[in-house]
Amino acid sequence: MNIRKKLFGDKAFYRMVLGVTVPIMIQNGITNFVGLLDNIMVGRIGTEQMSGIAIVNQLLMVFNLAIFGAISGVGIFSAQFFGCKNHQGVRHTLRFKIYVCMGILVLGIFALVAGGEQLIMLYLHGEGNDQALQATLAYGKEYLWVMLAGLFPFVIEEVYASTLREGGETKVPMIAGVVAVLVNLALNYLLIFGKFGFPELGVVGAAIATVISRYVQAAVVIVWTHRNPDKMPFIVGAYRELRVPAQLTWNITKKGTPLMFNEILWSAGVAIMTQCYSTRGLDAVAALNISTVISNLFNVVFVAMGSAVSIIVGQLLGAGKMEEAMDTDRKLIAFAVLSSVAIGAVVVLLAPLFPQLYNTSDEVKRLAALLLRVAAVCMPVFAFLHTTYFTLRSGGKTIITFLFDSVFLWCVSIPVAYVLSRHTGMAIAALYLSCQMLDLIKCVIGYILVKKGVWLNNIVAE
Repeated sequence: MNIRKKLFGDKAFYRMVLGVTVPIMIQNGITNFVGLLDNIMVGRIGTEQMSGIAIVNQLLMVFNLAIFGAISGVGIFSAQFFGCKNHQGVRHTLRFKIYVCMGILVLGIFALVAGGEQLIMLYLHGEGNDQALQATLAYGKEYLWVMLAGLFPFVIEEVYASTLREGGETKVPMIAGVVAVLVNLALNYLLIFGKFGFPELGVVGAAIATVISRYVQAAVVIVWTHRNPDKMPFIVGAYRELRVPAQLTWNITKKGTPLMFNEILWSAGVAIMTQCYSTRGLDAVAALNISTVISNLFNVVFVAMGSAVSIIVGQLLGAGKMEEAMDTDRKLIAFAVLSSVAIGAVVVLLAPLFPQLYNTSDEVKRLAALLLRVAAVCMPVFAFLHTTYFTLRSGGKTIITFLFDSVFLWCVSIPVAYVLSRHTGMAIAALYLSCQMLDLIKCVIGYILVKKGVWLNNIVAE
C-alpha cells in the first residue's frame, strides 16, 4: 500500500468525517470565539480583572476535566454499544454517568468553597505590586463564588451531550452550544458594562452571564433528547429503573477509572505547570491567558478530530471491523496533523495582531504574541498527541492512556517546569517552549503504540 492510500481517504471518507467533525468544530469554535470576546471584554476593564478570571478558570478546568474524564471512561462503552445497536447498554451507561458525575460535583464544590482563596493565591507572584496582587485575588474570589452555581447545569449537559455524540448526533449539542454562547455574549455585554439599564457588575456580571448560558445549554440538549425518542431510542425507559448491572459497573470502573483519574491528574498537572509559569509575574499570567484563549480558538480542528476518532473508530471497534478501524484511524490522524500545520502557519503570521485587542500594557501584548507563536509551532505536535490519545482510549486501553498522559506529565513535564522556573532565570517564552517540546517524547511513544495496534479491541462483546 502506497503512502497516499495509507494516509488519505476518498471523497466519501472526508464527507463522512466532516459530517461528524464540522458540527463539533462549529460548536467549539463559537464557544472559544465567544470565550475570546468575553476575555477581551473583561480585558477592557483591566489586567487584574482579566488575570483573576484566568486563574479561577484554570482551577475550574480541573473540575471540568474530571467530569470529562468520568464521562469519557463510560463513553467508550456507550460508543461501542451504539455500534452494535444495544440501546439497553446505552441506558445503563447514561445512568452510570449521572451517578459518578454527581459524586464529582459534590466533591468539587466542597474543595472550591473550602480552599478557593488559597488556590488562587498560589498563582499570585511579583515584587512591589501588592496592590495589584490583592486586586487580582479579590476579583478572582468574586468570580468563583458566582461560577459555583453553574457547575450543576454543566454536569447534566455534559452527560446528555456526550451520549448524543457517542451515538453520532453531533448537531444538537452544537446548536445548544451556539444558543448558549449567544446568550452568554449578550448578557456579558449587558452585565459587564451595564448597558441598556442593566447594572455594571464587571467580573461578577461575566460570571452571571456564564451561569445563565449553561442552564440554557442544558435545557436545549435535555428537552431535544426526551422529545426525539425515535432518533435516540435509549432515552425510552432510561429512568424506569435506576440500577446498572454489576458486571457492567465493574467493567466500566475497571476501564473508566484510570481515564477519570488521568483527566483529574492531567488538569491538576496543567494547573501546576501554569503556576510554575506564574513565577515570572502577573505580566506572564496575563500574557499566557491571552495566548491560551486565542490558540484555543484555532485548536478546534484537532480537538474535533479527537472526538471523530472516539466516535467513528469506537463504533467500528464495537461492530468488530478491526481492519477498517485501523485504516480509518491512520487517515484521521494524518488529517488532524496536516490541518494543524496549515493553521499553525497562519497563527504564526497573525500572532502580533490579536493582543492589540486588549486594554493592557505593551509588555503583556509583546509576551502574549510570543507565547502565541510558541503555541502555533506546537499545534501539529498537539494534534498528533490528541488523536493518538483518543485512538488508544477508543479500544479501552485506559491504563496505557493514563501512563501516556498523566504519568508523563507528572514524572517528566512538571519536574522540568519546576526546576526551570525556580532555579533558572529563563524568560517566560523560553520556559514555555522548553516545557511544550517535551511532548515530542510522547509523540514517539504514541506512534509506536498506535502502529502496534494494541488498541484494536471490542470491549462490549458478550
